[in-house]
Amino acid sequence: MASQYKWGFDLGGTKIEAVILDSLDNNKIIERQRVPTLSSEGYDTVINQVKTLLNIMRDKSGLDTNEIGIGTPGRLDPESQTMKNSNSTCLNGQPLLDDLKDRLALDVKIENDANCFALSEAIYYTSNGYKNAQVIFGVIMGTGVGGGIVVNGKVIGGLHGIGGEWGHNHLDDSGGDCYCGKVGCVEKVIAGPALEKYFASISSTSKSLKDINQMAIDNTDAHAVQTIDRLHQMFGKGIAPILNFLDPDIVILGGGVGNIDSLYTEGVEAIKPYHFNTHLKTRFLKPHFGDSSGVIGAALL
Repeated sequence: MASQYKWGFDLGGTKIEAVILDSLDNNKIIERQRVPTLSSEGYDTVINQVKTLLNIMRDKSGLDTNEIGIGTPGRLDPESQTMKNSNSTCLNGQPLLDDLKDRLALDVKIENDANCFALSEAIYYTSNGYKNAQVIFGVIMGTGVGGGIVVNGKVIGGLHGIGGEWGHNHLDDSGGDCYCGKVGCVEKVIAGPALEKYFASISSTSKSLKDINQMAIDNTDAHAVQTIDRLHQMFGKGIAPILNFLDPDIVILGGGVGNIDSLYTEGVEAIKPYHFNTHLKTRFLKPHFGDSSGVIGAALL
């Protein structure tokens, strides 16, 4: 029966991904497709691309559904029911949930993409080796920086729908102006583009973050080493307040920056001077579902 399957969509800045899970029990993906978001063409085009992808999923799988979950950049404001805080700025101020329901003629549940990421990983890890973990903080450090809080299997969105949004706390003025209107946000210091920009500023050379990290590992470029060392220190300083007031059992590091292995050693060490405890027992883990964590979490909605 089609109702046993769970459909999830991940609405990203450059692509929209969709999956169909065979059930909530083993999260096996039985169909996966992607289309470009085309956000530069405006809000209506993005809605149309979601509908296009839905139809592709129906055609490819031979299945149908009456409900889907969608992970989105930004948040749905609980009062206005319009989107806010999205770095895909064409979504901001728009009644995305209502428009999706109307255009797709389905029951739609939407949630911030970092919350979807945190939900899928929390469900996995509490079922596999960490059953006593109650509080899990899911971190996305990629093009932007965000986070999601899951407590006892439930996403904590908060009164204003901004639970877990640590990426727009102040970290260091060197990050410069942020699209949110603030200066020196965490996102402007340790997101992927921010790290590449910092490297370029001290080396007068443009490199991808992957290349910068590899040069730092190989110790073949002093500017790369400086960039990654700065990442460790800023990560420690930036995430320590989260640990101090949330005190999670597990922190899961997702996104492209989360693939930097030294964050789990030197980055964690850099937390300790700012941590309000004599020792740090919080586990820092890689996402089990990798790049699929967000879209799987959307299906689990």
